[in-house]
Amino acid sequence: MSKLRNWYFNLEDVSQIAIGSFALAVPISFSEEAWRLGETLPALNLVLIFVLSVGFLSFFAYESVFQSNLKRRYSIFLFRIVTAYTIAALVVALVLLSLDKFPIITEPVVAIKRLIIISMPASMGAIIVDAFDKE
Repeated sequence: MSKLRNWYFNLEDVSQIAIGSFALAVPISFSEEAWRLGETLPALNLVLIFVLSVGFLSFFAYESVFQSNLKRRYSIFLFRIVTAYTIAALVVALVLLSLDKFPIITEPVVAIKRLIIISMPASMGAIIVDAFDKE
């Protein structure tokens, strides 16, 4: 059963992803540098940050969670990547919202920029914690 463990996705996986992303989202969300980057960083840099986030998230999941074996598991691999990034982004949004630094209504571009910037480390924390029990 342990080899098939990464075929399934359950509430334990969701909680691990949420806790892992929270662990890295909180200290960075309190950083004024992250808030200012969200105001000033050009769109091309944000795209690069997003691509790097998803790329490293995918690479880590491929090597650690799936142990370089994706035979007949491409859909669950993609599902795990998308889900991990989405949960991390939701956690980041909640943290920024609680700090009154997620102006999604008044300044949606700034809010989305901050979300992408802080979701990069948060998503890595999410997938690392998620991978703890996958071996």
